[in-house]
Order: sequence, then structure tokens, then C-alpha cells
Amino acid sequence: MHNHDTNGRKIAWTIVLNIVITISEYIGGLISGSLALLSDAGHNLSDVISLILSYFGEKISDKKATKKHSFGLKRVETFTALINALSLWAIGVIIIVEAIKRIDSPKSISLGLMLIIAFIGLLGNVFSIMILNKSKENNLNMKAAYLHLFYDAISSVAVIVSAIIIYFSHWIILDIVVSIFIAVMIFWSGFGIIRKTIHIFMQGVPENIDFEEVYQTILKISGVKSIHDIHIWSINSEESFLSCHICTENGKTDNDRIIQKINAVLEKEYRINHTTIQIEKNNLCNTGKLCCK
Repeated sequence: MHNHDTNGRKIAWTIVLNIVITISEYIGGLISGSLALLSDAGHNLSDVISLILSYFGEKISDKKATKKHSFGLKRVETFTALINALSLWAIGVIIIVEAIKRIDSPKSISLGLMLIIAFIGLLGNVFSIMILNKSKENNLNMKAAYLHLFYDAISSVAVIVSAIIIYFSHWIILDIVVSIFIAVMIFWSGFGIIRKTIHIFMQGVPENIDFEEVYQTILKISGVKSIHDIHIWSINSEESFLSCHICTENGKTDNDRIIQKINAVLEKEYRINHTTIQIEKNNLCNTGKLCCK
């Protein structure tokens, strides 16, 4: 609960910062005629949208489990992360379309205004990155928001560098090149999040967990003869689940002790703290497969 409240406050601050950046870059882009600045404003607009989604995602995902939603609404975090990544791609397509339109007739640019606004955008994004930095590793939703801001900071740097080069070389086409570069970064930053969210929705084994290693770890526990019907999955970026059937060595085995040992090892070694373990004297599934149908 505390983590979600803290994340919510951090996201709220970054929303305010990025609204200011977006408005500044959009107006500055229109006045200066810079497509790169307008592209950065579009990227920042997607930041604002993604941050708002992330904020509500954090709030909703913290709702307690009910009889209707036995896992609570924890998967909302993953869903909002997917929407964020897809919104990035949509912005990237818009930027590329506009860049193609301008190739044959580049517009003149007010470089002084372009530089000032780009610096404002860069400072705002740096502050936003600092706010979210510590929360990005353990939460996919926060990581999606962080990546939005990180790549937008790089975009701002690219705009600044291009403005300086254009000032000395008069290569106005560079404004279009930088815009396409920003779009490519947007596609790349969104791809990783989309891949991870789809993996979670498909109930794949969490990327930080080795299935075979978990299997061998359980098999080494005293009293465990064999394992089958083992499944490992997650419902968001923070919580992993495991279910399996355990065949014991003999009928006198202390089943509660075995379950306690397995749970302790799984939580300590793999941060798996949600398990369903079925103890059997014989293989009731009548199969040697690790993953039964």
C-alpha cells in the first residue's frame, strides 16, 4: 500500500512538470517552425497521457481482492503499461508521416526560440527522471513511465544539438532527420514494454526466474520424490505465483513440513510468495510431464 501511494505521488509531480513542457514545446514549435520541437512536444504529450494512466493504474491496482476479482485488480498495472507503450508507437507514426510531408519543402526555423524551449524540455525531463528513478526496477508500470521520460530527455538533447548544427551549417533538413530519429527511439522504447506485458498476459514464466532451476530446487527438498504439473506465472511485474503436484517418498512424510520448506525456499531464492502445492502419495495425474494439460 505504501509503495503504491509513494509511486502515485511521484507520478503526480511528473504529470505537472510534463504538462508545462508539452505546452511550452507545442507553442514554441508552432512559432519557430521546428518539426523536431513539435515532435518532442508530441512525445511529451504521450508522456502526460502515459503518466495519467500510470497514476490511475497504481491507484486501481492496489484495490483489495473480492469474490468477483480474487486477485484484486493488480493486472491493471500491466494493462496500463501496455497502453502506454502503444501510445508511444502511435505518436511515432504521426511524427514520421509529418516528416515525410516536409522532406520536399523544409520550413524555415527560428533557432533561438527552438533552443530555449528545448532546454526547458530537457530540464523538466531530467527532474522527472530523478523523481521516478528509484521506483522503475520493481514495477513495470513505473518503468514504462520512466522510459517515456528518459527517451524524451534524449529527444530534447537531439533537438538542442540539431539547432546548434543548423545555426552553423544551415542544414534545415536536419530538423526532419532528428524528428525521424525521435520516432525510431519511440518505437524502440515501446517495444520492450509491449513484449514484457504480452509475456505476462500469456502467463509466461517471469523473466527473472529459471523454470528448470526452480524445479531442481524443489526436487532437492527432503521428502520430495518427484514433481509434476508445475506452473510458474505472474499477474504483474511484482508478484509471481507457482502451483505444482508433489509426490512424497512414503506415506509417513510430514506434508505440512514439506510445504513450509518449499514456500520458504521459493520466497527466499525466487521471491515467489504465492503458491498452491498438492501433496500426493502417488502420481494422481498419471503422467511424467512437468506441465500437465
